[in-house]
Formats: sequence, C-alpha cells, structure tokens
Amino acid sequence: MDSLLRARLSELANRAYNNTQYTFTNFLSEAELSEYIEMSKELAFIPSETFGGMDASERQIIRFGGKDIFGYEEPFPIVCLKIVPLNEKFADNLNHRDFLGALMNLGIERETIGDILVEDKHAYLFCLESISQYIIENLTRVKHTVVKAEVVTEKVNEIEIKKTEKTIQVSSERVDAVVARVFNISREACVILFKEQKVFINGRLTTGNATKVKEGDRISVRGFGKFDLKGQIGVSKKGKLNLTVSVYG
Repeated sequence: MDSLLRARLSELANRAYNNTQYTFTNFLSEAELSEYIEMSKELAFIPSETFGGMDASERQIIRFGGKDIFGYEEPFPIVCLKIVPLNEKFADNLNHRDFLGALMNLGIERETIGDILVEDKHAYLFCLESISQYIIENLTRVKHTVVKAEVVTEKVNEIEIKKTEKTIQVSSERVDAVVARVFNISREACVILFKEQKVFINGRLTTGNATKVKEGDRISVRGFGKFDLKGQIGVSKKGKLNLTVSVYG
C-alpha cells in the first residue's frame, strides 16, 4: 500500500467535498490507479472518475466532484499534442522511449505526462494543460530528429490505436496461462511477474496468477504491453481452448 498516495487521494476528495469544487490528481500509473480502486468505498462520499485523454488511456487523472452535487462540470485539464518531424524523409525511426526521454530531458516531471502513442515517426502525447505550452516551445528534437509539437484539433478518440488480433491456445483461462502465450514467455517467468506486482486486470493489480480471465477483460503487464481478451472461438481436438486476443501496439 502506498500510504502517501492514499493520503493525497483522501485530501483531494475531502477538499472537493468541503469546498464544493473539483479537484484533480496528476497523471497516475496503473499501480497508483489500482490503489484508487481499492479505496473506492472509502472515497464513496464524493463522486469521482478517471480519464487520460481517450477511452483506452493507461495513465489517467482522477477528478473528484460531480455535476449532480456541484451544479456544473469542469473538464479534465488534459491537452493532446502531436509531435511530428520537420522533415519526415530524414527522420529517425522513433519509439516510445525516444519521445519520453526527450521530454524528460526538458526537466518535465513524469506525473505531468500521460500516454504517448507512437505512430510511424510521429507521436501523440497527452499532458497537463499547464505544461502544454512549455512543451510546444521547447521540444525541438527527439534523438537526432528535429520536431515540432502542436495541439491536436481533431477528435482525440478518433486517433487510431494500433492493435493486432491473434489466436492463442491455452489449457485454461487462468491469467498466467493466457499472459504466457500472448507474450511468448514461460509459465515460470510469468509467475515471477505476478510476484513483482506487474500484472493488472481491468486496471486492478492482480497477484493471483490462477485468477480466471473472461471475455472483455483488459490485461496489462508492465514491461510487456497490454491486450484485450476478445473471447473463445472453439476447443481443439486435445481439449485446449482457442482464444482471440487483441494486442496493443
């Protein structure tokens, strides 16, 4: 349990309730959001919800407060920026780490930045509104590539997230069996991921590797990626389950 985080969430919830005004966290990781889920009963006295800029966001902000009790709605302080090379022909092949590293080199705190979606040689970045102008003015290079950042004007939820559908064969719907097959790792290595608290089901930290997953579940494994379990499409002659998953990235 992260006692400092839990104290901070309680403080923001009480401030929103006592002052009748919205309060917001910074961007939280999956592990931190899992703590928030565990506190749901404790925080039930004030409406709250999470958002990271688009429906499938991994890093998200918590907003405490609600229109029903406040009489108005305040949007999440999130801006989406598109980072593009000035000359795509001579641009490096850039990945998530490259973009994140360039942002960290500007002295930006990680909690002010949400998801970074990389598409070919450019990226979409979700960040706090308070830091967006600084990024626009100062992010001029990623690795050896000269870039510019600009505010996205199109509907953010229409940004295409790359997914790859694949069929896996498992002996059961235990989460360790499914994760091992999706990411092509041994069951033994997979069990270690649970012990290291790196596996999340629908945003909730999962330490039980024998937990059964079901259609519609989103499973995230820190350091490997995430996928949606689409469902079962049949059983093999040897009695194994054929499952369809949709892997992000």
